[in-house]
Amino acid sequence: MFGTLQVVTIVTVGLMVGVEFSVAFVMNRILDALPEDSAQLAHAHGGRMLGALMPFWYIGSLVLSAAWAVADWGHRGTGLVLTAAGLLVLSVVMSLLLLVPINNRNKTWTPENRPADWRRQLRRWERYHHLRVVVIVAAFALLAAALT
Repeated sequence: MFGTLQVVTIVTVGLMVGVEFSVAFVMNRILDALPEDSAQLAHAHGGRMLGALMPFWYIGSLVLSAAWAVADWGHRGTGLVLTAAGLLVLSVVMSLLLLVPINNRNKTWTPENRPADWRRQLRRWERYHHLRVVVIVAAFALLAAALT
C-alpha cells in the first residue's frame, strides 16, 4: 500500500510538473506567436481551463506528499518528502498571492475589454509562473530522490 502511495504521488506531481513546464516553455510561446486578438483569446481560454483544473492538482499533490511523509515518518527519506511538501505549500501560496489574481483578470478579457497593458500583465504572470515551475521541479526531484 505504501509503495502505491509513493507511485501515485510521484506520477501526480510529475504530470503536474510536465503540464506546467510545457505551459511555461512551449504553450505560451505558441500562443504569443498568434496574431494579437487570437493570442489574447487563447491566453484567456487557457486561463479559464487550467485555472479550473490546477487548484485540485496542486492541493492533491500536496495532500499526497503529506500522506507519504506521515506514512513514512522517521524513516530514511522522510526529510526529503517533508521538504518537497514544503515546496508544494510554497507553490500554492505563490499561486494564490501572485498568479491567481492576474489569471482571474486575464480569463475575463476579450479584445473589446482587455486593458492596454494586457501583454505586460501576462509577462508578469509568466515570470511568476517560471519561478513556480522551478519550485515544483525541485519538489518533484526531492520526491524522486526519497525513493532511493
